[in-house]
Amino acid sequence: MDANEAYSCAPIGVFDSGFGGLTVAREIAKALPQESLIYVGDSARCPYGPRDLGEVDGFVQQIGAWLVAQGVKMIVIACNTATAAGLAHAQRTFPVPVIGVVEPGARAAVHATRNRRVGVIATKGTIDSGAYAKAIRHIDAGITVFSTATPRFVEIAERGIRMAEGPVEDYTSLASKVYIRPAFQEIAKEYLEPLRRCEIDTLVLGCTHYPLLKALIGAVVGRDVTLISSAKEAARDVREILDRKRALTPEGTVPVRRFYTTGNDIDEFRSFGGRVFRQPLESVEHLDLG
Repeated sequence: MDANEAYSCAPIGVFDSGFGGLTVAREIAKALPQESLIYVGDSARCPYGPRDLGEVDGFVQQIGAWLVAQGVKMIVIACNTATAAGLAHAQRTFPVPVIGVVEPGARAAVHATRNRRVGVIATKGTIDSGAYAKAIRHIDAGITVFSTATPRFVEIAERGIRMAEGPVEDYTSLASKVYIRPAFQEIAKEYLEPLRRCEIDTLVLGCTHYPLLKALIGAVVGRDVTLISSAKEAARDVREILDRKRALTPEGTVPVRRFYTTGNDIDEFRSFGGRVFRQPLESVEHLDLG
């Protein structure tokens, strides 16, 4: 195998503050089934949302450096808060392409909106950064953006998976019933009714946990509002960048997918992560970042 072939067959690095970023990893695996992946869930420091953005930028540098040391050919920051806090710094620092999830989500929202009124829901850190509003207006300055911090949705996403039983279903489907519970519905209405009254026609799910809540969120905002997940758009960006660099793994290659958690929750991470990824997580290890 020559150097070019070795580089093409190198894994893609993906990381998030927990297992929410597996929604992004899943879309990458679906779009590029031959690609190997290394996924890091920083469960020990989850959630990132309430943390200072400077602190989160430090986490991005630390995890990114570890992924580069593992020989990845590209890094995907599959966390909106981490993207807002550390994407630009990471792109300057690391010798491989680095993308986040904010710009792909913003681009999808701009393409989807008809009345040019877009809502964004995300963690406090992402909303306070203004990252989505800036990214959307950079593409189309005429779009009005309404942003709301919805921090309890992360907790609901994780609680719902813990409460779920039976076979793994697609929790990102509008038909999923896992999250249709009175207590969850009350919180969703409190967060989303003000956005609905703003007459938005497009809503960005600005946290990688939130696609799991599509059915819950969709029931409140109504069918006329398009829900945007950045996961599919991010997977498209990965394909385009690797194709441009002629670094796509040859078709027919058997991928190796390794998963790491910084928490002491390997069995839990394997169980919940498999539900989100919709495939068993064969290799899950503890990662000590010091």
